[in-house]
Amino acid sequence: MSTSSEMNMAEIREAVFGDVKKNWGWLLALGLVSLVLGTIGFYMTFALTLASVLLFGILILGAGVLQLIHAFTCKGWKSVFWHVLIALLYVAAGVNIILDPARASAMLTLILAGILIAVGVLRILMAIQLRPVATGWFWSLLSGLVSILLGGMIIAEWPVSGLWVIGLFVAIELIFSGWSTVFVALAARRAAQEDTVQ
Repeated sequence: MSTSSEMNMAEIREAVFGDVKKNWGWLLALGLVSLVLGTIGFYMTFALTLASVLLFGILILGAGVLQLIHAFTCKGWKSVFWHVLIALLYVAAGVNIILDPARASAMLTLILAGILIAVGVLRILMAIQLRPVATGWFWSLLSGLVSILLGGMIIAEWPVSGLWVIGLFVAIELIFSGWSTVFVALAARRAAQEDTVQ
């Protein structure tokens, strides 16, 4: 009985981890690099904000240029005018972001604050709706309140918050992604060790 249960666990580990069990070291290294970059970014939020927004501007500009090139290769297409107009808007947005990433980050941060507040309100409404039937409704309510609080804090400090919020969010994401990746790598290593013992 125990042998068949051990075989089932080995099959489950194989289905979940696959080749990651053999290459867990690379995954661990990726997690550690993300942790280091996130920690460095945490102390350089202004530079990380500008770099992120600048990269965003370059990507939008590149997309606009490619769409413009594509528009001129589509002869006989009735919507080519709209295609060109959209491409020009992308190019204009990309150029504006590249020329003044600080102003762009302030605007993106204001939009982000508005989204956080809207998401918070929706989560609170969902919590109120779930309250009679779900025991975990409080967590949705709390999450909504935190989102509204974060959005309000960003707006209260705006436009100065536009210089650090995006970088802070990117740094936090890198740190959480790093820890998550490290834990997955260690779990894959443990699974490989357990398969070797059997």
